[in-house]
Amino acid sequence: MISISGKYWEEVKLQKRLIDKIKIDYDLSENQAKLAISRKFTEEDFFLINNELEFKNPFLKTNDFLLGCELLNENIKNQKNILIIGDYDVDGCMSTSLFINFLMKNNVKVNYYIPDRFNDGYGASEELIMKLTNKFKTNLIIFLDCGSNSYDAIKYLKSKKIKTLIIDHHNTKLPYPESDIFINPKKNTNYGQYDYLCTTFLTYLFIDLYIEKYKLDQTIQNYQIYVLLATIADVMPLSGINKILAKNVLKNFDINKNFLLNKLFQVMKINNKLTLYELGYKIAPLINAAGRLENANQIIELFTTRNVKRISSISENIYHLNIKRKSIEKLIIDDFDYKKFYDEKNILFIYKPNLHEGIIGIIASKIKDYFNKPCIILTNNGDNVKGSARSTSDFNIGEYIQKSVELGILLGGGGHNLAAGILLKKNKINEFKKYINSQYVKKYNPSKNIYLSILSTSSININFVKSIEKLGPFGNKNPYPIFLIQDIKFIKPTIIKDKFISFFVKKDNKIFKSISYNHLKSKISYQILNSQNSFDILVKVKKINWNNKSNLELEIVDLIKNTNKP
Repeated sequence: MISISGKYWEEVKLQKRLIDKIKIDYDLSENQAKLAISRKFTEEDFFLINNELEFKNPFLKTNDFLLGCELLNENIKNQKNILIIGDYDVDGCMSTSLFINFLMKNNVKVNYYIPDRFNDGYGASEELIMKLTNKFKTNLIIFLDCGSNSYDAIKYLKSKKIKTLIIDHHNTKLPYPESDIFINPKKNTNYGQYDYLCTTFLTYLFIDLYIEKYKLDQTIQNYQIYVLLATIADVMPLSGINKILAKNVLKNFDINKNFLLNKLFQVMKINNKLTLYELGYKIAPLINAAGRLENANQIIELFTTRNVKRISSISENIYHLNIKRKSIEKLIIDDFDYKKFYDEKNILFIYKPNLHEGIIGIIASKIKDYFNKPCIILTNNGDNVKGSARSTSDFNIGEYIQKSVELGILLGGGGHNLAAGILLKKNKINEFKKYINSQYVKKYNPSKNIYLSILSTSSININFVKSIEKLGPFGNKNPYPIFLIQDIKFIKPTIIKDKFISFFVKKDNKIFKSISYNHLKSKISYQILNSQNSFDILVKVKKINWNNKSNLELEIVDLIKNTNKP
């Protein structure tokens, strides 16, 4: 069936015999069984429904990690100076902070630098490295969440006899950078099955291995919350050890024992229990705001200082930066012509000369989500054009951006499956557009949007939501399930903060509090605000926490015209 927004929806199709078997084998409800089968649950996943499971470090015997530990230990033992260079997003900042805290605890001479997206450009360039090695006298440079494509910079450091260690998860290619140690599961390597880990998780496991290898009397377990924060912010799949991490941290983390996160919650006026939503949609944007509008080095100070006044000062600053970021973002989004792209079959390309560089990634992400299609936003950067790309899970945009660099279409660029940054000449825009669309057409297969089952209003309650949430945590590769509720009407729609719609849905004398985060200019919003007709609605049935109280809420994903009603 075709929705108001033009998407094709159908119910999950599974054999009844298989559903019944899973229900009996694992003592699950019909919807739990359908969800588990459709997500291809492993034995480990089924065990996690009702149990905790500690993840084991999978790299205890991995050569890259062991050699990296030896290189680090050699520099620590000989009291050498170490410089850490990280990326300016949450993953780059969390991995850098994690490493800095570990080295400081072990009295190591360490400096750090997060590139400025406005002055230093994307990644660790040779020009930046030359500037930093003149400023910091160092024997070892550790690249975190960057470096996989810094060929010239690594070659320069090699000529200066400065050792290098890269820990990264971005796309890379042969020949690899000439780093002394290059840890990246995207390489052609025997640990490629862990390519779903973010750099912060790789860094955590590297340090955990170092502690084990050299028998240090310390632990970094308290930093798992920051690993989870980076995992969610970087939209990593919530499967394997990512899922184990998420489930354990959410169950066991006590925010009252973490002064920094407690402070950020206070600044953001968050009164709820810690959830993935708070991490992904509240804390992560706060951290990213520094690198988007100012400089992300303040984030490293925030997460490594013991000075309470500095923690408060930086927290307040990034809070106000995030408000400014949202204001700029809203102006751009409100000016966007959605109708222009309704029938677009290719990647969505948007070029506007004077957009704020720090915001274009967020804009690309929102438009990608709305159309369920890759989006690339371009804006002027001096004599060149800078762009930010966001993609869907079925098109590895980072791979084709990397190939565009190799073909000489782009001046530079890099990223991973879902997100990437680019730099190109203005006269190359059409060539780049033509090339990447040609690859998209080859890979593109209009995906069916799936809902789990049809819900009756009598089945919707808090216990139903709790039963579904047992199969979480939900995120990339394990999204929150969508259900169909038939023949409803909208009541008392109200626009909140000029951004979303709060309302009620009514059926059979039952009323449910509901919300729509669809853009106010969308066809979905128009029908919610103006129509008196009945609709079938595609929803996420959620439990929302406010002041430690749980309530039920329907989040509207899409609408189907009810042809049986006027």
